[in-house]
Amino acid sequence: MDCPSDHGQMIKEPLLSNPKGGIKVLPFILANEAFECLANYGLFPNLILYLTREYRIDAAKGALILFLLSSATNFTPILGAFLADSYVGRYRMIGFGCMASLLGMVLLWLTTFPEARPPPCVQLSDNCKSATTPQLLLLYTAFCFVAIGAGGIRSSSLAFGADQLGARNSLKHARIRESFFSWYYGIVSASVFVGMTLIVYIQDNMGWMQAGSLGWLELSCVLLEIEESNYHPKPLIIRWTYHTKGSVLLVPSEKLRFLNKACIIRNPQEDLAPDGKASDSWSLCTVDQVEDLKALIKVIPIWSAGMLKSVNVSQSSFLVLQASTMERHITSKFEVPAASFPSILVLVITTWVVLYDRIIIPLASKARGKIVCLNLKQRMGIGILLSTISMAALAIAESSRRETAIREGFSDDPDAQLNISAMWLLPHFILSGLAEAFNAIAQNEFFYAELPKTMSSVASTLQGLGLSAASLVSSFIVSAVRDFTGGKAQENWVSSNINKGPL
Repeated sequence: MDCPSDHGQMIKEPLLSNPKGGIKVLPFILANEAFECLANYGLFPNLILYLTREYRIDAAKGALILFLLSSATNFTPILGAFLADSYVGRYRMIGFGCMASLLGMVLLWLTTFPEARPPPCVQLSDNCKSATTPQLLLLYTAFCFVAIGAGGIRSSSLAFGADQLGARNSLKHARIRESFFSWYYGIVSASVFVGMTLIVYIQDNMGWMQAGSLGWLELSCVLLEIEESNYHPKPLIIRWTYHTKGSVLLVPSEKLRFLNKACIIRNPQEDLAPDGKASDSWSLCTVDQVEDLKALIKVIPIWSAGMLKSVNVSQSSFLVLQASTMERHITSKFEVPAASFPSILVLVITTWVVLYDRIIIPLASKARGKIVCLNLKQRMGIGILLSTISMAALAIAESSRRETAIREGFSDDPDAQLNISAMWLLPHFILSGLAEAFNAIAQNEFFYAELPKTMSSVASTLQGLGLSAASLVSSFIVSAVRDFTGGKAQENWVSSNINKGPL
């Protein structure tokens, strides 16, 4: 984060002195989010294999479905944030999200029954039956509830946790807030790592039916309820008058002045009701609302840069397909599941958070005699650079993998195990993890710091909205490449047979 000035107001009371909120409730909020991520991210990595092998969906279409699912799960939080900030509050929104996610997982678990999917057959053979409309409807309904649940939980968890720390403006409190953001991502990443390893291992070795994550979501709901009476609530913010009572903004700022027209009273008799409220809230806004919009517009360039970086992260479905054809044995008896390889990324994030927060920053601060840190834009820039290098490393790895497939005569067998180590993918995952640790955490801190506190939920979901937009961009790229590179005489670049298509 940008290192704040030492001239801020000093903290006069400890964070634990408030009877509600404070550090004591943060473990319950963090655990709630951690178990939600454990349940969801433990199932997602293998979904590309589930769609292609169990539902007879080709790789390109399966990737498009997962792009849309990823886009939905990252877009719904912005809707949840608006509802949480404006109408229902963050606590209720998180509770609603828990229940919707639980319902989605129940439906997804039901798809593992033989009656809910096509009968088994040899992949790519002519006698394979496609999924029926009711079977696909059940699958897509499950995806919809999972996306809705993500919108409820992810829209409010980060902002709700930050609410418990209060709003003091001091160097010490800013450092506490930075530490909370880092540990939030560290703990979430750790839960994602467990999901991508433990649950994926169960999927590969015991079957999809045994890999249900319902218990984790139930525990997530329980943890949210335990400390209900101790949470620090935040007031709802939407008021439809020109001036809200107690507002410190009496006139709009000079920035983006063309927007100021929205809060100017031209004719008091027509624009205002007898009680002083706007006659038409669609034509007359408060000064606060206008300034909120200006703040949102101001962060669009940073958001756009992060979104373009996230296009790289959205390619995980193809990474699973690549890893599934490579040598993954650690010992003669233990083989790492292909879908567990993306967990390397979250392991790197978790490790970096601990190193940065507990070793690098304390040592650097001790050496210089004051609190030091990289500012937000430096961290975001480093993340974008590392993400770019990671894609170059991935291109090298895929070129070597495909050359090996052609050399060993497996061009027509997409399921063949090649004599090339999956460790070729390791540089990409390590660099991508560092890129996320630098960029994603800094983005959320930036949005939370730049936007008004009345938009905290929206601020905490903007980075996820970037992921949603990135998934749509990735979907467009895959569709365009498939349409323009395919033909009767050649295989398209995103073929179901990745040994033929030059991915």
